[in-house]
Amino acid sequence: MPASAHQVDAPTLEYYLAASARSPVALRMVLGQLLRNLRRTAGIDAEAAGRSIRSSEAKISRMERAQVACKRDDVMDLLTLYGVLDDEIRKHVAEMVDVSRQPGWWQRFDGVLPDWCGKLIGLQEAASVIRTYELQLVPGLLQTPAYTEALMRQAYPLASQEEIEDRVELRKLRQNVLVRQEAPRLWALLDEAVLHRPMGGEQIMKDQLRHLLAMAQMANVVIQIAPFNRPGSIAAGFPITYLRFDDGLELPDVVYLEQVQNAEYLDKAEETQRYREVLDTLAQASMTPRESMKYLSDLLG
Repeated sequence: MPASAHQVDAPTLEYYLAASARSPVALRMVLGQLLRNLRRTAGIDAEAAGRSIRSSEAKISRMERAQVACKRDDVMDLLTLYGVLDDEIRKHVAEMVDVSRQPGWWQRFDGVLPDWCGKLIGLQEAASVIRTYELQLVPGLLQTPAYTEALMRQAYPLASQEEIEDRVELRKLRQNVLVRQEAPRLWALLDEAVLHRPMGGEQIMKDQLRHLLAMAQMANVVIQIAPFNRPGSIAAGFPITYLRFDDGLELPDVVYLEQVQNAEYLDKAEETQRYREVLDTLAQASMTPRESMKYLSDLLG
């Protein structure tokens, strides 16, 4: 049977808009999931849905998986096909489409932002929990500007001064997510090696360690050190970022894995569960937050 308007109500759509307003990326995911649920409830396959918008099954898949920005006309035609005819509902969905197509603030840094990284920023803007494991570097959300600059100069030795400054500014702006109202909770696991790699020299590292101590005093930030000498404190040999969203958005957890020239986003439950287990094991094997702060203080002398 076609989906009826009561299966998607105005208050729910208003909540979606409010909860993900900071992130067009997240709202695009919410919209895609909404369209998929409506299509399945209506008993219509993706091929038929594609034909209804003069396109293909592949396009429906890309829309539902938030791989492309939806067009308002396409979405309105799909709502009609799915039996969603209520004017108020359609108005709210149209607003979701418009907001989801807006550029994120980070897009003005396109010249220095890899294609695959913009999605991560958008997801972090919408996340309620950000879990991260780093084995070589201080997590970006916890870096000082001087540490970031030293890192960027090492990673991009041919970059101009302007490009380096843009990269540092981008990272500083990303860190605002931790100090805004209704900020996400950051749970950072740092391999002990991170603290002994003198990025930028001794003074920059000392300032960075002090910054970690200061950030750990925030109510929404937890920092744990994974020491060399404890069994179980070794995980995969690459960084892991795990994102969880407000339950009301009904978005799946997302794991972000970055390589040198690209990144992978995982959102299937069986995949994200495995990475959550890895992070849980690491957290249990690591120093407690209190022990970690004492260790940082001892390093500073």
